[in-house]
Amino acid sequence: YCGVGCTMYLNIKGNRVVKVTSKVGSIHNDGNLCVKGRFGYDFIHHPDRLKHPLIKRNGKFEEATWDEALSLVAGKLSEIKTKYGADNIGVFSSSRCTNEENYLAMKFGRATIGTNNVDQCART
Repeated sequence: YCGVGCTMYLNIKGNRVVKVTSKVGSIHNDGNLCVKGRFGYDFIHHPDRLKHPLIKRNGKFEEATWDEALSLVAGKLSEIKTKYGADNIGVFSSSRCTNEENYLAMKFGRATIGTNNVDQCART
């Protein structure tokens, strides 16, 4: 959720995360975790979590390869940029991204796409 770098131990049982703890004496958090760090892991195994890229074909979502999905997105972004301009594209990242991942999303938007319309929904 953030870039603080807290020490976290994922307690695994039956190949699933069941609890998150931390090491007492660690530099950043001395065994303590914020609410999101300690209890915010339910999304990992959520049944609705996407595990593969999906592409809509004939009105129905179908699994696709990463190469296929990324090629489709790159082509569509290029079409939109050509037709409407880079300022009509926005990049919005997740609150589950770290500061570093949000930075990469910003760099992608500004350096690759050429837009300043970059935001994220992290509320830490």
